[in-house]
Amino acid sequence: MNPLELWDRYRAHLCVTETLGISLDISRMRFPDDFAGRMAAPMAGALAAMQALEKGAIANPDEGRMVGHYWLRAPELAPEPAMTAAITGAIEHIHQFAAAVHSGQICPERGARFEQLLVVGIGGSALGPQFIADALGTGADRLTPHFFDNTDPDGMARVIERLGDRLATTLTLVLSKSGGTRETRNGMLVAEAAYRTAGLSFAKHAVAVTGDGSELDQTATTAGWLARFPMWDWVGGRTSIFSAVGLLPAALQGIDITALIDGARTMDMTTRNTTVAANPAALLALMWHHAGGGRGMKDMVVLPYKDRLLLFSRYLQQLVMESIGKELDLSGAVVHQGIAVYGNKGSTDQHAYVQQLRDGVNNFFLTFVEVLADQADAPLEVEPNVTSGDYLLGFMLGTREAMHQNARESMTLTLPDVSPRSVGALIALYERAVGLYASLVNVNAYHQPGVEAGKKAATAVLGIQHAVLEALRATQTPRTAEQVAASAGVGDQVETVFKVLEHLVANGRLRSTAGATPTSAMYMSVSSP
Repeated sequence: MNPLELWDRYRAHLCVTETLGISLDISRMRFPDDFAGRMAAPMAGALAAMQALEKGAIANPDEGRMVGHYWLRAPELAPEPAMTAAITGAIEHIHQFAAAVHSGQICPERGARFEQLLVVGIGGSALGPQFIADALGTGADRLTPHFFDNTDPDGMARVIERLGDRLATTLTLVLSKSGGTRETRNGMLVAEAAYRTAGLSFAKHAVAVTGDGSELDQTATTAGWLARFPMWDWVGGRTSIFSAVGLLPAALQGIDITALIDGARTMDMTTRNTTVAANPAALLALMWHHAGGGRGMKDMVVLPYKDRLLLFSRYLQQLVMESIGKELDLSGAVVHQGIAVYGNKGSTDQHAYVQQLRDGVNNFFLTFVEVLADQADAPLEVEPNVTSGDYLLGFMLGTREAMHQNARESMTLTLPDVSPRSVGALIALYERAVGLYASLVNVNAYHQPGVEAGKKAATAVLGIQHAVLEALRATQTPRTAEQVAASAGVGDQVETVFKVLEHLVANGRLRSTAGATPTSAMYMSVSSP
């Protein structure tokens, strides 16, 4: 296809959302001419299912739950007045609390104002807030954000070390819907211990975002934490940015959450359009279906040409993969659906894995994310009439063309800037695209049984660890992993026992003596002779 033919195809397939200045170009996706016609009925069904969802249909029959993240930016659409009031009340509370923190009305135990923000969460309670914080943060942030987003002790220690004496002016948010998520609970206990070591009251620096009556809610109430904000069972973690999970840390950081919500609300209005050619979320879902044959047979590579959007692909990994990656479809048939997502920022990708994308295995499709505005200040010319931003555009267009020449499919999503309104719209666009795609492939985007299976397996490992420690403390005799497993009553779990023993030894909680092979080492309690 020559350049003029490509231009005609570009004009024919460009979808522009004028109210947001956002456009989606699908012209370099190689879908056949009859694709739109063949997918018209399935997409009409997906749009109808989405409409029912927004009206309060039960999305999780096994849990009896509605899915209402769309109501978070349009509370008047919630199916019950109490929900509308809860959403608007929470947003107002967020504004009031952030203003009180910024003014010093709510202040730390020692110091006039809070200056640092520690967010303790995992998964959707961390990825979304991290993306927002990194994309929209500036040198003028009211509070500087930090994150506990894993249960890695060294990772948390590094954050505490970076805070140093500033812990005294750090406000800590603990985010957990159930209040029982082990990773978040562990982070809360580590933070609490750090405050205690510094001679500070954790309660006077702590805020909870959780479900009403949860374990965390009870802890915060009993200890007299500074405030509590709601998480509702009809909002999933990966779609919770527009609840207190995302809005509270953003508001405390100093980000304009009204503009963030407005961008999402405006994108929602656009993506309710039943004219598919004018609906960017529907087009995204159709292109995902085309690229992967409706089976997720190709990976989604996301390349944002903007440093501020570095974490976007990481955020999308959870949103897309946790929503779409399912063993069973809605009828109970085994389908093993999913789309793998990865990405890097341009033009760093040019020096990383673009070589393989162009010349290696053609098992992916690309989404280039272009941002028109380079920076707020006047750009520096690095050559006559050329800025570094011009180079960035050149690398993006050049990579896009190189991919097209080698039959690599791509889309280009163009944003006017990285502002709260644009970022809000970007999140809403992909939330809706995920829901529509899930309908096209007949899976439930709003539950995650695989995640729960992993949590149960982790709990079982900890049960084995308890049994191992009891067995070793009961005798002074050094024993192999097989012997420990047998005495602990888990003789069929020797490999797990071996891994647990190695971990405990590495952390000084057991002792070992080398054997003829690594797996024949002898283990004993630290109190053994």
